Amino acid sequence: MNASANDRAPAHLLVAEDDRAVRESLVRALELEGYRVTAASNGAECLDAVARDEPAALLLDVSMPLVDGLTVCRVVRSEGNRLPILMLTARTETSDRVAGLDVGADDYLPKPYDLDELLARLRALLRRAEYAGEDVAATLDVGDLRLDPAARRVFRGEREIDLSKTEFDLLELLVENQGIVLDHTTIYERIWNYDFGPDSKNLAVYIGYLRRKTEAEGEQRLVQTVRGVGYTVRTPL
Repeated sequence: MNASANDRAPAHLLVAEDDRAVRESLVRALELEGYRVTAASNGAECLDAVARDEPAALLLDVSMPLVDGLTVCRVVRSEGNRLPILMLTARTETSDRVAGLDVGADDYLPKPYDLDELLARLRALLRRAEYAGEDVAATLDVGDLRLDPAARRVFRGEREIDLSKTEFDLLELLVENQGIVLDHTTIYERIWNYDFGPDSKNLAVYIGYLRRKTEAEGEQRLVQTVRGVGYTVRTPL
């Protein structure tokens, strides 16, 4: 007999927060929700716990002693670990959101946060991770561009292209929807979980990165601009 969802072992979470009162309060709340929780008070402890415990998700404060949250996230991703990371921080500037997401965080929640919203975002991260584990995507192709979602590798012909996490996620979104024009708001919400507004140049900057890398040896342009609407990937006529 297959185990039901209620029979599954509770997800093991890692909370990295240097403020003792905040850390203990969050741990209690998560345990009341049925999660198993390990806590770390600094970035060094967090990295040790990630390697030792292999948690299902990481709730990561940005401002921590010894090793800050951005560095923790960068190290985890550099090791190929796709652990879901929800970044928590008192910093609310757009540039801070971008910095956290660019180093590999999956979501970003400013302090003070509503506990119900945090729990909802956490459930969404865990669901996405579960679906990814159950349904490994096949290779995606458009023209001579080949994208392997499982290995997170991209090739143009025989040439492998080195992409950052955000660049890869953006290209994957466009290739999955090849031939469909995605507007700016849709892309911001899907990649950054936040709409930076019509005046933001952040998306245009990343489109530029993708074009330079995918056209580095004079290849034809695949990432196309549809003026006044957004972007799409399609083979040139």
